[in-house]
Amino acid sequence: MSAELATLVDYWFGDLPPEREAAFEEHLFGCAECTGKLQELVALGAAVRNAWRAGAVRAVISPALYEAMKKEGLRLREYPVLPGGSVNCTIAASDDFVVSRLSAPLAGVRRLDLVTDAERFEDVPFDAAAGEVLMCPAPAPLKRRGAFTHRVRLVAVEDAGERLLGEYTFEHAPS
Repeated sequence: MSAELATLVDYWFGDLPPEREAAFEEHLFGCAECTGKLQELVALGAAVRNAWRAGAVRAVISPALYEAMKKEGLRLREYPVLPGGSVNCTIAASDDFVVSRLSAPLAGVRRLDLVTDAERFEDVPFDAAAGEVLMCPAPAPLKRRGAFTHRVRLVAVEDAGERLLGEYTFEHAPS
């Protein structure tokens, strides 16, 4: 009997309760199909981690990922921005990532999209209690770019339509 993907992921991240973990490990040692799926998950995770560290991935990150990045000792340059605000920003060669902390009134928001001139990120993670979204652009391209202006909008997507929560301007200068 093959394990569900969610169980494999929980096992891999160490999120299974101890009483389930022992039973699952016993199953895993006897099930070639589940062992193969777990190996695929581990390989996928390694590829994503390598792409992330190489700066090939840009994302809106969760507070948990942000905390994990800090705990790992990554060098993070942070820029808090209020709705309607603008910030002068850069990224140094020694920085691992830039994290933009976009403040917004998020109480009651169920779905949030982040919109730029070039693309739209749908259903991004956010911390309603903290009232912020953590945007983490790919660092490698930022380090190569000259000066430019980047505009971002946070949009609540509701049954009645979309509601603008904030517009943010980043005036990037090379370091």
